[in-house]
Amino acid sequence: MNREPATDLLPVEVVFHPSWWHKHAGISFDPDFYFHPGRRVEDERRMEKILFEKFGDLGLGGDRGRDIPWIGNVHNAAGFLLSEMLGCRVEYPEDGPPLVIPAGQPDLDLDVDAAFESPAYRRFIGLVKALKSRFGFVSGDINWGGVLNLALDLRGQAIFLDMADQPDAAAEYFTRIGRVIDRFTRYLQDETGTTSISVNRTVRHLAAPVFLHSECALTMISIAHYRQFIKPLDADWSLHRRPFGIHYCGADPHRFAEEFASLPSLDFLDVGWGGDLRALRTRLPRTFLNIRLSPVEIVGWDEAAVQREIKTRVEASGDPQLTGVCCINMDDRVSDPQVRAVFETVFDLRRRLKSSSRS
Repeated sequence: MNREPATDLLPVEVVFHPSWWHKHAGISFDPDFYFHPGRRVEDERRMEKILFEKFGDLGLGGDRGRDIPWIGNVHNAAGFLLSEMLGCRVEYPEDGPPLVIPAGQPDLDLDVDAAFESPAYRRFIGLVKALKSRFGFVSGDINWGGVLNLALDLRGQAIFLDMADQPDAAAEYFTRIGRVIDRFTRYLQDETGTTSISVNRTVRHLAAPVFLHSECALTMISIAHYRQFIKPLDADWSLHRRPFGIHYCGADPHRFAEEFASLPSLDFLDVGWGGDLRALRTRLPRTFLNIRLSPVEIVGWDEAAVQREIKTRVEASGDPQLTGVCCINMDDRVSDPQVRAVFETVFDLRRRLKSSSRS
């Protein structure tokens, strides 16, 4: 497993929930926010402007003066497009992320080609073509979710019964979802050079674009079921889509540490709040561990608590050269001082680490 360092020591990122943007920037997250080429560019620039006004001294908002043809909402974290391509209905609240309505599909039939003939995909391709016509290129990517996440959107809780009652058919179903993901993300990679900024912005700080598989739903299954159904796909991607990463926002990623360690490679792991960093580092000494602070708990923390939590977890990660810090989906209740405390704590840690390395 190769070491995949960050370009900066202890990279730090925050992502705000749409409710924060709606409150502070007046942005409405209707379908045009995602698919109208003019709105795509205008709203992303508006977001950069707000970030600079509030936190420019921390390094945010650097693109406020540029029109960039982002094909996806790189300042949010929500997967929905592949669910819609595969048959789910999606609602678009003005102050929230797209809401995927589970399709309740009655069986395990899944047509890979049909996803790329769907109205949702055609709408997305129309956006890309319009932006390329205007700018000559496109940037960014789309949050593409993950295999089990998408299976839950399509089948609901029935997918867990499928895994027990018809395991061979379920495995084939997961494989087909994986083919949809692989085809979609290869298109993104060819167009923009990235696949996963919209999954977690921290991947921007690594030396090469990370392919980051969202495994939010792994917290709902056993290690044995992961080994049987999802791990074969991870293993293949970890060989052919390097750098390969796993996004795990649940509280128990350490439960899968041994399985993750036995993948051919794991360059990046998003460590959900509550994850045992020491246990993970023991098993994954050469993996970049990205510490995820809780966007719910941070609302109740004062600045001292923010500092304490970050310092404790960075220390537990064991290798600051292979560690990042983020807080994703902070809503409109978070205060500017709490956000500042995240950055200022990391900046202070950087200074201390650089000073100690020189002495």
